[in-house]
Amino acid sequence: MKKIFALALVIMLAFLMVACTEPAPVDDNNQVEDQQNQEVTQDDQTTEQDQTPAEEEKVMTYEEYMAAELDSPVVVETFVQAKQSWWQDKATVYTQNSDGAYFIYEMACSEEDYAELVPGTKIKVKGFKSEWSGEIEIVDATFEIMENEIFVANPMDATALLGTDELIAHQNKLVSFSGMTVESIEYKNGEPGDDIYVTLSKDGVSYNFCVEVYLTGTESEVYNTVGTLEAGNTVNVEAFLYWYEGANPHITAIELAE
Repeated sequence: MKKIFALALVIMLAFLMVACTEPAPVDDNNQVEDQQNQEVTQDDQTTEQDQTPAEEEKVMTYEEYMAAELDSPVVVETFVQAKQSWWQDKATVYTQNSDGAYFIYEMACSEEDYAELVPGTKIKVKGFKSEWSGEIEIVDATFEIMENEIFVANPMDATALLGTDELIAHQNKLVSFSGMTVESIEYKNGEPGDDIYVTLSKDGVSYNFCVEVYLTGTESEVYNTVGTLEAGNTVNVEAFLYWYEGANPHITAIELAE
């Protein structure tokens, strides 16, 4: 009898020990709250990742810009060299840095900001790489003026590159050509007041140039000097190396060669 009682007591103690070691009840509310806190932490991390600069925001080198696909977003830092036009809060400018040149077409720009775009001004430009009749340009652009740095390019002598495949690598730069022979001068619409089409030759090969009236105006020295030239004159020229179905430099300065 005592043995039976002792055995029963052992069994009861065993049940009590199992009951004491059962896991504590799970608080569903605390579990949901912990999960929500984890999600918030993940959202914060995602937000921080989203705030890192996107790849297209990276400032490109000239080599990267030229390698970019047409119609792709581009970001460059460059320096204003000349202003071609402003109309209805859109500006067209020639720009250049130490690596290459960029033609920026109808960039969003107030009239007040346009006045600040003097030669040498550094700007950061965001837009899209485009092409029109061979001219590589940046369109649909916005910009911001950068401080404390100025660059004004000296014209690169491109005379020896005329007629070569290498010339296009210097598109939109300020360049010079020496010892050119005037073949013909033709006013658009037949009279002064608009562009002047200038045909110059070198070593018997003819090349098309232009005095772009929006770039120079009709009262400028270059516009008036070109109007006095005659076939057979030998001239030295400075121009921005614009491209239209081939090289079509926009003349900014011209003089009779000595």
